[in-house]
Amino acid sequence: MRWEQLFSDLDAQFDNLADAEMLAELADRERVASGAITMVERFGGSIGRPLRLRTTAGIAVTGTIRKAGPDWLLIQEGPGREALVATAALTIVEGLSSATGPAVQGLELRLNLRYALRVLARDRAPIALVVCGGVGEPPGLYTEITGTIDRLGADFVEVALHAPWEPRRAGSVRSVVLVPLPAVVLVRALPLG
Repeated sequence: MRWEQLFSDLDAQFDNLADAEMLAELADRERVASGAITMVERFGGSIGRPLRLRTTAGIAVTGTIRKAGPDWLLIQEGPGREALVATAALTIVEGLSSATGPAVQGLELRLNLRYALRVLARDRAPIALVVCGGVGEPPGLYTEITGTIDRLGADFVEVALHAPWEPRRAGSVRSVVLVPLPAVVLVRALPLG
């Protein structure tokens, strides 16, 4: 009888230790899994939600997240007004849901900021492009240029500067500037006219 009680106690202790070990292992696995989630996956879980973004240029962008690419977010700021924001230029994102979207993989990895800008270049759409760092006295936090994308290289974009209400014509172009892609904070397609 004493032996049965001793073995019962040992079995109960073993079960308690096994449960505690399993719970610790599950918590550790959850921490490891959370540590592998990317920003893009977090953004993917919030498609359709309103967000407030702060950028390295000090610009706040508020609107509904429409799409998330490997290095960009498309934000619907209002009717007919969208901003393509480089994720490398983000400092704070408010309003994300607790959901996590799927990992970006395969063909989606190639749909980067360069690809998105290629679409704007192909359409010859007038744009407003924001980069960090200002010009003038005193220098500002950012510079916004308006014009049309003339050329898109491997790591740069060339923009023909002209008034946003004018189509890109030789006579309306003030100059052409080269902007390194890592300097791009956000891009807005502008209505013509």
